[in-house]
Amino acid sequence: MEQRCGSGQFDSHPRLREGRTQRNSQFSADRFWGVTKPRLPWQKPFVASRRIPLPAFSEQLLAAYGPQGWWPLLEYRGSNPTLTGRLTGYHPGDYSFPRTEAQRFEICCGAILTQNTAWPNVEKALQALAERGLLAPREILVVDEECLQQTIRPSGYFRAKARKLRAFCEFFLRLSGRPPSREQLLQVWGVGPETADSILLYAYAQTEMVIDAYTLRVLRHHGYQRSQPSYAAAKTYCERKLPRSLHGYQEFHALMVEHAKRLRVAASPRVPSG
Repeated sequence: MEQRCGSGQFDSHPRLREGRTQRNSQFSADRFWGVTKPRLPWQKPFVASRRIPLPAFSEQLLAAYGPQGWWPLLEYRGSNPTLTGRLTGYHPGDYSFPRTEAQRFEICCGAILTQNTAWPNVEKALQALAERGLLAPREILVVDEECLQQTIRPSGYFRAKARKLRAFCEFFLRLSGRPPSREQLLQVWGVGPETADSILLYAYAQTEMVIDAYTLRVLRHHGYQRSQPSYAAAKTYCERKLPRSLHGYQEFHALMVEHAKRLRVAASPRVPSG
Protein backbone atom coordinates (compact mmCIF):
# COMPACT_ATOMS: atom_id res chain seq x y z
CA MET A 1 0.00 0.00 0.00
CA GLU A 2 1.28 3.45 -0.85
CA GLN A 3 2.51 5.53 2.07
CA ARG A 4 1.05 9.02 1.90
CA CYS A 5 1.60 11.94 4.22
CA GLY A 6 -0.18 15.24 4.17
CA SER A 7 -3.74 16.31 4.88
CA GLY A 8 -4.73 13.58 5.90
CA GLN A 9 -24.01 0.10 11.16
CA PHE A 10 -24.37 -0.33 14.16
CA ASP A 11 -24.35 -4.12 14.73
CA SER A 12 -26.74 -5.69 17.17
CA HIS A 13 -25.30 -6.54 20.55
CA PRO A 14 -23.53 -9.91 19.99
CA ARG A 15 -24.51 -12.88 22.06
CA LEU A 16 -21.99 -13.90 24.60
CA ARG A 17 -20.03 -16.93 23.57
CA GLU A 18 -19.93 -19.81 25.92
CA GLY A 19 -16.42 -20.68 26.81
CA ARG A 20 -14.14 -21.75 29.52
CA THR A 21 -14.00 -19.53 32.54
CA GLN A 22 -11.29 -19.83 35.10
CA ARG A 23 -12.33 -21.32 38.38
CA ASN A 24 -13.21 -18.94 41.23
CA SER A 25 -13.29 -15.95 38.89
CA GLN A 26 -15.96 -13.40 39.78
CA PHE A 27 -16.32 -12.56 36.08
CA SER A 28 -18.60 -15.27 34.74
CA ALA A 29 -19.83 -12.87 32.09
CA ASP A 30 -22.57 -15.05 30.65
CA ARG A 31 -24.35 -15.32 33.99
CA PHE A 32 -25.43 -11.70 33.62
CA TRP A 33 -26.63 -11.98 30.04
CA GLY A 34 -30.36 -11.38 29.74
CA VAL A 35 -30.55 -10.15 33.33
CA THR A 36 -29.12 -6.67 33.01
CA LYS A 37 -28.86 -4.19 30.18
CA PRO A 38 -25.93 -1.84 29.57
CA ARG A 39 -26.68 1.66 30.77
CA LEU A 40 -26.86 4.40 28.17
CA PRO A 41 -24.57 7.44 28.28
CA TRP A 42 -27.18 9.76 29.71
CA GLN A 43 -27.97 7.44 32.59
CA LYS A 44 -26.28 7.95 35.91
CA PRO A 45 -23.60 5.51 37.09
CA PHE A 46 -24.94 2.70 39.21
CA VAL A 47 -24.82 3.18 42.96
CA ALA A 48 -22.58 0.54 44.47
CA SER A 49 -23.13 -0.91 47.90
CA ARG A 50 -20.88 0.81 50.38
CA ARG A 51 -17.88 -0.90 51.93
CA ILE A 52 -18.21 -4.21 50.15
CA PRO A 53 -15.26 -6.42 49.20
CA LEU A 54 -13.60 -5.55 45.91
CA PRO A 55 -14.65 -8.84 44.21
CA ALA A 56 -18.30 -8.09 45.02
CA PHE A 57 -17.86 -4.55 43.74
CA SER A 58 -16.45 -5.87 40.47
CA GLU A 59 -19.47 -8.15 40.12
CA GLN A 60 -21.75 -5.15 40.57
CA LEU A 61 -19.84 -3.29 37.85
CA LEU A 62 -20.23 -6.20 35.46
CA ALA A 63 -23.92 -6.58 36.28
CA ALA A 64 -24.52 -2.87 35.68
CA TYR A 65 -22.50 -2.34 32.51
CA GLY A 66 -22.05 -5.79 30.98
CA PRO A 67 -18.89 -7.23 29.40
CA GLN A 68 -16.86 -4.47 27.76
CA GLY A 69 -15.18 -6.28 24.88
CA TRP A 70 -11.75 -4.71 25.21
CA TRP A 71 -9.33 -4.12 23.41
CA PRO A 72 -11.20 -2.45 20.50
CA LEU A 73 -9.88 -3.15 17.00
CA LEU A 74 -10.25 -1.00 13.91
CA GLU A 75 -11.54 -3.60 11.48
CA TYR A 76 -13.78 -5.54 13.85
CA ARG A 77 -17.44 -4.62 13.52
CA GLY A 78 -18.59 -5.69 16.97
CA SER A 79 -20.67 -3.17 18.87
CA ASN A 80 -19.78 -1.15 21.94
CA PRO A 81 -21.96 -2.48 24.81
CA THR A 82 -22.03 0.84 26.67
CA LEU A 83 -22.49 3.07 23.62
CA THR A 84 -19.92 5.55 24.94
CA GLY A 85 -17.22 6.44 22.48
CA ARG A 86 -16.67 4.45 19.32
CA LEU A 87 -19.65 2.31 18.25
CA THR A 88 -17.69 -0.54 16.70
CA GLY A 89 -14.53 -2.49 17.34
CA TYR A 90 -15.49 -4.05 20.68
CA HIS A 91 -16.15 -7.75 21.23
CA PRO A 92 -18.17 -8.23 24.45
CA GLY A 93 -17.84 -11.70 25.89
CA ASP A 94 -15.45 -12.88 23.17
CA TYR A 95 -11.99 -13.25 24.65
CA SER A 96 -10.39 -14.83 21.59
CA PHE A 97 -8.69 -11.63 20.43
CA PRO A 98 -6.13 -10.91 19.15
CA ARG A 99 -6.41 -13.59 16.48
CA THR A 100 -3.60 -12.37 14.23
CA GLU A 101 -0.16 -10.79 14.57
CA ALA A 102 -1.58 -7.68 12.89
CA GLN A 103 -4.23 -7.34 15.60
CA ARG A 104 -1.62 -7.95 18.28
CA PHE A 105 0.57 -5.20 16.85
CA GLU A 106 -2.38 -2.81 16.61
CA ILE A 107 -3.12 -3.32 20.31
CA CYS A 108 0.50 -2.66 21.19
CA CYS A 109 0.52 0.55 19.15
CA GLY A 110 -2.72 1.65 20.80
CA ALA A 111 -1.26 1.05 24.24
CA ILE A 112 1.64 3.35 23.40
CA LEU A 113 -0.39 6.03 21.64
CA THR A 114 -2.96 6.27 24.44
CA GLN A 115 -0.37 7.66 26.84
CA ASN A 116 -1.60 11.05 28.11
CA THR A 117 -4.53 11.30 25.73
CA ALA A 118 -8.14 10.20 25.27
CA TRP A 119 -8.91 7.05 23.29
CA PRO A 120 -10.80 8.80 20.43
CA ASN A 121 -7.54 10.62 19.61
CA VAL A 122 -5.73 7.28 19.51
CA GLU A 123 -8.31 5.86 17.12
CA LYS A 124 -7.72 8.77 14.74
CA ALA A 125 -3.98 8.11 14.81
CA LEU A 126 -4.42 4.35 14.32
CA GLN A 127 -6.85 4.91 11.47
CA ALA A 128 -4.39 7.28 9.80
CA LEU A 129 -1.60 4.72 10.16
CA ALA A 130 -3.82 2.04 8.62
CA GLU A 131 -4.94 4.25 5.73
CA ARG A 132 -1.31 5.04 4.86
CA GLY A 133 -0.20 1.43 5.10
CA LEU A 134 1.89 2.12 8.19
CA LEU A 135 0.19 -0.07 10.79
CA ALA A 136 2.98 -2.65 10.63
CA PRO A 137 6.35 -2.70 12.41
CA ARG A 138 8.57 -2.81 9.30
CA GLU A 139 6.65 0.04 7.66
CA ILE A 140 6.97 2.24 10.74
CA LEU A 141 10.71 1.62 10.84
CA VAL A 142 11.32 2.66 7.23
CA VAL A 143 8.88 5.55 6.85
CA ASP A 144 10.11 9.14 6.94
CA GLU A 145 10.24 10.53 10.47
CA GLU A 146 8.17 13.62 9.68
CA CYS A 147 5.58 11.51 7.89
CA LEU A 148 5.22 9.24 10.93
CA GLN A 149 4.94 12.20 13.27
CA GLN A 150 2.23 13.88 11.22
CA THR A 151 0.32 10.61 10.87
CA ILE A 152 0.06 10.09 14.63
CA ARG A 153 -0.35 13.79 15.40
CA PRO A 154 -3.97 13.37 16.67
CA SER A 155 -2.66 11.33 19.62
CA GLY A 156 -0.59 14.23 20.94
CA TYR A 157 3.10 14.30 21.90
CA PHE A 158 3.60 12.99 18.39
CA ARG A 159 7.37 13.52 18.22
CA ALA A 160 8.04 11.49 21.36
CA LYS A 161 5.44 8.88 20.43
CA ALA A 162 6.96 8.43 16.98
CA ARG A 163 10.26 7.61 18.67
CA LYS A 164 8.48 5.26 21.08
CA LEU A 165 6.76 3.43 18.23
CA ARG A 166 10.06 2.94 16.41
CA ALA A 167 11.74 1.62 19.55
CA PHE A 168 8.88 -0.78 20.15
CA CYS A 169 8.82 -1.95 16.53
CA GLU A 170 12.47 -3.02 16.76
CA PHE A 171 11.65 -4.90 19.95
CA PHE A 172 8.49 -6.45 18.47
CA LEU A 173 10.35 -7.83 15.47
CA ARG A 174 13.05 -9.35 17.66
CA LEU A 175 10.36 -11.28 19.55
CA SER A 176 9.47 -13.28 16.42
CA GLY A 177 6.01 -13.99 17.83
CA ARG A 178 7.15 -14.91 21.33
CA PRO A 179 5.39 -13.25 24.26
CA PRO A 180 7.68 -10.81 26.07
CA SER A 181 8.23 -10.66 29.80
CA ARG A 182 7.24 -7.60 31.79
CA GLU A 183 10.90 -6.91 32.52
CA GLN A 184 11.74 -6.97 28.80
CA LEU A 185 8.94 -4.56 27.97
CA LEU A 186 10.01 -2.12 30.67
CA GLN A 187 13.45 -1.95 29.07
CA VAL A 188 11.96 -0.59 25.83
CA TRP A 189 12.26 3.18 25.59
CA GLY A 190 8.90 4.84 26.26
CA VAL A 191 7.20 1.79 27.79
CA GLY A 192 6.22 2.25 31.43
CA PRO A 193 4.35 -0.03 33.84
CA GLU A 194 0.83 0.79 32.61
CA THR A 195 1.76 0.42 28.96
CA ALA A 196 3.66 -2.80 29.60
CA ASP A 197 0.78 -4.32 31.56
CA SER A 198 -1.74 -3.29 28.91
CA ILE A 199 0.33 -4.91 26.18
CA LEU A 200 0.71 -8.11 28.20
CA LEU A 201 -2.95 -8.31 29.25
CA TYR A 202 -4.62 -7.52 25.94
CA ALA A 203 -2.06 -8.24 23.20
CA TYR A 204 -0.40 -11.33 24.69
CA ALA A 205 -3.16 -12.73 26.96
CA GLN A 206 -0.93 -12.63 30.02
CA THR A 207 -2.59 -12.25 33.41
CA GLU A 208 -1.27 -8.82 34.40
CA MET A 209 -3.38 -6.33 36.33
CA VAL A 210 -3.57 -2.93 34.61
CA ILE A 211 -3.89 0.21 36.71
CA ASP A 212 -4.62 3.62 35.25
CA ALA A 213 -5.93 6.99 36.37
CA TYR A 214 -9.53 5.77 36.06
CA THR A 215 -8.84 2.80 38.31
CA LEU A 216 -7.27 5.02 40.95
CA ARG A 217 -10.20 7.44 40.77
CA VAL A 218 -12.74 4.67 41.37
CA LEU A 219 -10.73 3.05 44.17
CA ARG A 220 -10.58 6.35 46.02
CA HIS A 221 -14.17 7.33 45.27
CA HIS A 222 -15.50 4.10 46.78
CA GLY A 223 -13.15 4.10 49.76
CA TYR A 224 -10.81 1.26 48.77
CA GLN A 225 -7.86 3.64 48.91
CA ARG A 226 -7.70 6.62 51.26
CA SER A 227 -4.75 8.32 49.59
CA GLN A 228 -3.25 8.30 46.13
CA PRO A 229 -1.26 5.05 45.92
CA SER A 230 1.66 4.41 43.62
CA TYR A 231 1.10 2.30 40.53
CA ALA A 232 2.86 -0.66 42.12
CA ALA A 233 0.89 -0.36 45.35
CA ALA A 234 -2.49 -0.17 43.59
CA LYS A 235 -1.56 -3.08 41.33
CA THR A 236 -0.54 -5.20 44.31
CA TYR A 237 -3.73 -4.28 46.18
CA CYS A 238 -6.03 -5.28 43.30
CA GLU A 239 -4.12 -8.48 42.61
CA ARG A 240 -4.34 -9.45 46.27
CA LYS A 241 -8.08 -8.78 46.48
CA LEU A 242 -9.26 -10.22 43.16
CA PRO A 243 -9.07 -13.81 41.90
CA ARG A 244 -6.30 -14.23 39.35
CA SER A 245 -8.04 -14.54 35.99
CA LEU A 246 -7.15 -13.31 32.50
CA HIS A 247 -10.72 -12.54 31.53
CA GLY A 248 -11.42 -11.17 34.99
CA TYR A 249 -8.50 -8.76 34.84
CA GLN A 250 -9.53 -7.60 31.37
CA GLU A 251 -13.11 -6.94 32.43
CA PHE A 252 -12.11 -5.33 35.72
CA HIS A 253 -9.83 -2.82 34.04
CA ALA A 254 -12.35 -1.95 31.32
CA LEU A 255 -15.24 -1.69 33.77
CA MET A 256 -13.30 0.61 36.07
CA VAL A 257 -12.70 2.92 33.11
CA GLU A 258 -16.38 2.92 32.18
CA HIS A 259 -17.50 3.56 35.74
CA ALA A 260 -14.98 6.38 36.22
CA LYS A 261 -16.22 8.10 33.07
CA ARG A 262 -19.80 7.92 34.30
CA LEU A 263 -18.82 9.26 37.69
CA ARG A 264 -17.14 12.19 35.98
CA VAL A 265 -20.16 12.90 33.78
CA ALA A 266 -22.53 12.66 36.75
CA ALA A 267 -20.40 15.17 38.68
CA SER A 268 -20.33 17.67 35.78
CA PRO A 269 -22.96 20.43 35.62
CA ARG A 270 -25.63 19.62 33.04
CA VAL A 271 -26.05 22.17 30.27
CA PRO A 272 -29.72 22.81 29.37
CA SER A 273 -30.56 21.88 25.78
CA GLY A 274 -32.23 24.19 23.29
